[in-house]
Amino acid sequence: MEVEERWMGMRIVHTPDEFVESFLAAQREAAASFGVNTILLEKYITRPRHIEVQIFGDKHGNVVHLYERDCSVQRRHQKIIEEAPGPNVFPDFRAHLGEAAVSAAKVEHPVTEMIVGQDLVEWQIHVANGEVLPLSQSQIPILGHAFEARIYAENVPKGFLPATGVLHHYCFPDSSAVRVETGVKEGDTVSMHYDPMIAKLVVWEQNRAAALVKLKDCLSKFQVAGLPTNINFLQKLANHPAFESGNVETHFIENYKVDLFVDSTNSKEAYEAARLGATLVAACLIEKEHFTLARNPPGGGSLHPIWYASPPFRVHHQAKRTMELEWENEYGSGTSKILKLTITHQPDGKYLIETEDGSPVHEVKATYVKQHSFRVEADGVTNDVNIAVYTKDQTRHIHIWQGSHHHYLREKIGLDLSEDDESQHKPKFETSAHPQGQGAVVAPMAGLVVKVLVTDKTRVEEGQPVLVLEAMKMEHVVKAPSSGFVHGLQVKVGEQVSDGSVLFSVKQDQ
Repeated sequence: MEVEERWMGMRIVHTPDEFVESFLAAQREAAASFGVNTILLEKYITRPRHIEVQIFGDKHGNVVHLYERDCSVQRRHQKIIEEAPGPNVFPDFRAHLGEAAVSAAKVEHPVTEMIVGQDLVEWQIHVANGEVLPLSQSQIPILGHAFEARIYAENVPKGFLPATGVLHHYCFPDSSAVRVETGVKEGDTVSMHYDPMIAKLVVWEQNRAAALVKLKDCLSKFQVAGLPTNINFLQKLANHPAFESGNVETHFIENYKVDLFVDSTNSKEAYEAARLGATLVAACLIEKEHFTLARNPPGGGSLHPIWYASPPFRVHHQAKRTMELEWENEYGSGTSKILKLTITHQPDGKYLIETEDGSPVHEVKATYVKQHSFRVEADGVTNDVNIAVYTKDQTRHIHIWQGSHHHYLREKIGLDLSEDDESQHKPKFETSAHPQGQGAVVAPMAGLVVKVLVTDKTRVEEGQPVLVLEAMKMEHVVKAPSSGFVHGLQVKVGEQVSDGSVLFSVKQDQ
């Protein structure tokens, strides 16, 4: 059993007032995860590094170590990036680590396998059969450097809360020295009943710098649509100067939260990137539509093909279309922005695309390659892009991956209009406050109600815990957003709630 993975049931207590509630919460999580509610109390080290050493021993008295791996970059006490060997570990300290770890044993880790070139599961089978270890210590060199990034279904801006949903699109890089360990496939559902990990992405290269370049490239090519993930966050981690230099410890994310969680709501750079992404999306979707119609025209091909030419034929007129796409800003505190596009079909098959905000017009040529792949030339620059589209709740959900950029856009069904009926159908995105009004508290994740701490009509203070949700063996305390009286608290212990459902509201009047 891999002890270090027991992140659930862990709590840091900074003040005596926090002890009782933290102790009880840790007990509940431990019992739910492992069937044991025994609690271990230990001193908290404020700036540690999480370093593990791989050990193997046989029944013949042979014991070897396979060097260390660093697992310091964590959230919720759970590692999200591993690397081997550990950065900034000097040879004499490495030797000391190996010697100190000879009495312990842990399960295999991909990053360790990558830097020693051995299958450690095979080693375990040989040892279990009573055989001698395949290699001695002197026969085990360190070969290159490896990183492992753990891909989770989770809502990073909400504090890494686990997320649920369907994997409508799931595609990952497949090349030499890249290893992806996953237990799901496209079309599967990530539920609240299991760990939210989707995959482990493992890369190897001759040295740390080259391995980090490969990690960044593979993260940019790891595509998931249908639920929120931590992929963009992992990209930010991998590109942070402190991580690039190997200055890691377990508080890395907390120490650099200003850089990693920057609110780009008003960032011109983020908006310009999203606007360009929306422009490419519009061209690709229309091109895919033309491609489909040309091969399967309505009426079984009885209509003249001129009506399905690209561009559409209209005498003395260039056909126009409009689209309204809602851009979801991942780090914008839940905000979104409407991008209104006008697409003009050119005689040479290109599109002139302009936005309502008066930004420069883009000339775009899109070529459908296959499935989700397009080749796009925008303003003279050619790029390969991937687009995934699925429909849910009368909305078309669109994801675009272009280089290191990934953008998520939404379009209400029926928004793609011709210029003739544009004025008759004006879409209205849901931008108003929740129907329950100000003070309404919604479930931050799908989960199980494990504890209700107050009753309806009770007065609460701002920040006071009201109920506790559990999902994927992790508890989340829902607190009052302001002082006042609780209204509409109807949920009970044992009840399942969906993400975004109203739990209660806090009002000034009883």
